[in-house]
Amino acid sequence: MTADRSDDFFKKLASGVPGVLYTYWLSADGKSHCCPYISEQARALFGMEPDWLRHNASPWFDLIHPEDLAGLNQSILSSWKAMTPWSHQVRFMRKDGEYEWFEGHSKPERQADGSTVWYGRFHSIQHYKVLEQSLRDSRAEFSFQAGFQRLIARLSTEFINLGFGTIDQCIDEVLSSIGRFFGVDRAYLYRFSDDYRQMTNTHEWCAPGVPSLMGEQQVVDISDFHWWRRRIRCMVEDNKVTFIENVDLLPLDAENEQSLLREQGVASMFCVPIRVRGRVTGFFGVDSLSLREWRTDQADLLIIVSGLLSGALERHYLEKELLAQSIRDPLTGLHNRRYLEPRLEELLARGGRQDESFAVVMLDIDHFKQLNDSLGHLGGDYVLQRFADLLRRYCRGSDIVCRFGGEEFLVVITPVNPDDVETLVARILDAVREETFVYNGQPIYVTVSAGVVCNSELPPANATSVALIDAADHRMYLAKKAGRDCVVDGSGLSGI
Repeated sequence: MTADRSDDFFKKLASGVPGVLYTYWLSADGKSHCCPYISEQARALFGMEPDWLRHNASPWFDLIHPEDLAGLNQSILSSWKAMTPWSHQVRFMRKDGEYEWFEGHSKPERQADGSTVWYGRFHSIQHYKVLEQSLRDSRAEFSFQAGFQRLIARLSTEFINLGFGTIDQCIDEVLSSIGRFFGVDRAYLYRFSDDYRQMTNTHEWCAPGVPSLMGEQQVVDISDFHWWRRRIRCMVEDNKVTFIENVDLLPLDAENEQSLLREQGVASMFCVPIRVRGRVTGFFGVDSLSLREWRTDQADLLIIVSGLLSGALERHYLEKELLAQSIRDPLTGLHNRRYLEPRLEELLARGGRQDESFAVVMLDIDHFKQLNDSLGHLGGDYVLQRFADLLRRYCRGSDIVCRFGGEEFLVVITPVNPDDVETLVARILDAVREETFVYNGQPIYVTVSAGVVCNSELPPANATSVALIDAADHRMYLAKKAGRDCVVDGSGLSGI
């Protein structure tokens, strides 16, 4: 992917993230600052052109409410001194001249020249601030608000520090915290199918003594739930919250829904849409097994929680995509060296503990430079892609298949015995010989050479991922010298 396309791709990703993404740079002496990057939402929200800030961030700070400026500067200074994550709330002047509350989170990174760059995001919390003000009318309300604010702040911090693979634990923590805070009987997350005809309960929290519904709520067909499907349409088209104050008072056309909810023991419930990348992908809900007095602002509070979940899921999906791109070869779709090397280290560690054997096979397309020169780079790419398809077809699900670089590919066979290796490599070399490669009507004869090494061949002290790859690469080189279209392993040369 070219730099221009990568930049365009990142801008598209950033445009789908709620709020404003930015980087903020502060010189080592603290006298200069700028925003090397700020997403296009800044223009829509504040009438601020990103180019204005690339050399001087002062125009950005000019938009901050005068009462908030000192606190903001102090928070930046504290983060700069301790190199701790920055989090703060301030009022910004919108392009219509009105102030709106925003909350920002970012992480600092010290640069080699002593300057500091913060990477982060801020988003509107105006609705929450308005709600906060209204709750200050009484001491009880203020206490509730403070508790809710602390809860949301804690959960937000957990999501900000979210690492790969922990999204499920964080969602479970949100559901349990919200369920206990509001005193409901169940809190849950559902995912819709793409056509909105099925839904699946992906996460659930239940109060003590309340039975779980998660096991029976997997891939639930809702085709006959006509009233509920109309509510889903309202979620999708208008972002509407569904509130059932009393299940017994549902309309006549909700007979199927009423029957199911009564069977589940539900007396009252809220369902709030979860929106990821502009599309409603599911809903967050809470159940009460008895009739109760809900707060008049209950929907608003749950919308805040839904927004937190939506933002976390959005970030999680984005990070998964970026991670997948970083460990995949863009041409063939196979894993790359970044993925391979830690996996090899894991296998070596496990082999040392459990005496498990595996083999590394290095494969190189013979005379690839000549093919590339005669067919052109697109023709060479065609051969690489077709060979990658053959590897996927003939390798097992437990094998690790990577494009190592150029025309070199690497397969890790695990678990292994000598017959497995010989059979697999024979299948691959035979398949390449027999495969019909045709580019622009021109038939191409393709063969590969291979080198094989088992981890058991190396002394434990010398068994590293680098040593294994080097050994397989050397044997592949010997296969090339022996005339190509063959394999060299620990027993020597084989024509397969």
